[in-house]
Amino acid sequence: MRLNDLKPALGARTKKVRLGRGMGSGLGKTCGYGHKGQKARSGYGRKSGFEGGQLPLHRRLPKFGFNSRLAIHGAEVRLQHLNSIQDTDINLAALKKAGLVNNDVRSVKIILSGTIERAVTLSGDGIKVTKGAIQAIEKAGGSIKLGS
Repeated sequence: MRLNDLKPALGARTKKVRLGRGMGSGLGKTCGYGHKGQKARSGYGRKSGFEGGQLPLHRRLPKFGFNSRLAIHGAEVRLQHLNSIQDTDINLAALKKAGLVNNDVRSVKIILSGTIERAVTLSGDGIKVTKGAIQAIEKAGGSIKLGS
């Protein structure tokens, strides 16, 4: 096969239909646009998303800005920040009381960043722990008892 042998597939290139060239062509006189009206005029263009006067979908949906809705209810806590909590038994309520997460947070992930110098016990629902953080907590003599 050579470059000069290449051809488009059969039916890929169709001839342009010539409008307004007699009634025998099937598209004479009004050229398929019907009689009068906005759609028959030159320059006609419907706005994208137009729904016939009904409030368009993009205006019916609520706005929320740039930030994710899901990000409000989740948070990350670094392992080194657990040192600042006085209690050895740490759950979601203890993290909120210490001011490490906001009150509207429902789930927290403990990530390996920094070190932990004392044994702590992580417990309760809504807390997730990365593999590295689990190893660091267990190495410090702590334990993890998560509900789900």
